[in-house]
Amino acid sequence: MGIDLKTKKILVTGGAGFLGSHVVMELKKKGVPEENIIVPRSEEMDLRKMENCDKAAKGADIVIHLAAKVGGIGFNQEKPGELFYDNLIMGTQLMEAARLNNVKKFVSIGTVCSYPKFTPVPFKEDDLWNGYPEETNAPYGLAKKMQLVQGQAYRQQYGFNAIHLLLVNLYGPGDNFNPGSSHVIPALIKKVAEAKNGGKDFIDAWGTGKATREFFYVEDAAEAIVAAVENYDKPDPVNLGSGKEISVKDLLELICRLMDFKGEIHWDSSKPDGQPRRMLDVSRAEKEFGFKAKTDFEEGLKKTIKWYWDYEHK
Repeated sequence: MGIDLKTKKILVTGGAGFLGSHVVMELKKKGVPEENIIVPRSEEMDLRKMENCDKAAKGADIVIHLAAKVGGIGFNQEKPGELFYDNLIMGTQLMEAARLNNVKKFVSIGTVCSYPKFTPVPFKEDDLWNGYPEETNAPYGLAKKMQLVQGQAYRQQYGFNAIHLLLVNLYGPGDNFNPGSSHVIPALIKKVAEAKNGGKDFIDAWGTGKATREFFYVEDAAEAIVAAVENYDKPDPVNLGSGKEISVKDLLELICRLMDFKGEIHWDSSKPDGQPRRMLDVSRAEKEFGFKAKTDFEEGLKKTIKWYWDYEHK
């Protein structure tokens, strides 16, 4: 039997964000009372300052560290220094504060961006150190990867229970649709919606469309994280994803079909594709804590598009 979460005080950094709000819902489903879930808001608690990390970790039994500065390819190219520093410093200080405050378990959320640029597909956790990440998101990917190193070092020296979960691109209702920092699915949904509304008969898309990506529905991701909190206590990192890949070209054509957009797609091959292929081997998560993604991709996309029309689209 794993940890009984009902009696635990759980700090969820980034708990008001896209993934975080779903993780909080999942914890409540597991019977964790609302007053036991601590969600610091970034505007009043900047985790780049050690005293705030200390304040946040005080009294917590478990820390789920989801707070991160993230964005798509453009954002990564524009702000590599911030992405490296902010993610590194938040994670490093928070884990140290958790250790000093005798937190029983620390869950760090890593990223598919930590994998080497040329990793055999599907990416296995054992391939994590076999090369340098794709250049456009290496600073972010490496900053997050240091959480794995720190967790393993703290386990070795202090017997600290830190686990590291590697997440692939998420999507779903409540995603970030801000064009300056959104990831591929929300960016494409917004692009198609704007073309439809503006009566345009074409859309411009970055790259060649040949790159493949794996997408993971946010509710499945929340379920996977909570399953690991309950039942996984080992030093080895664990991939979390759907284990399926789709090319960006096929993805955009699917979005056009679901949104009933009949125009042409103009690919701008002077823009980067990012990493050529991305798909995780998700067998370790199933073996270690019985997790398997269950949301059908087209179904998940329909829900995301519906949410966009209902809430985002003005």
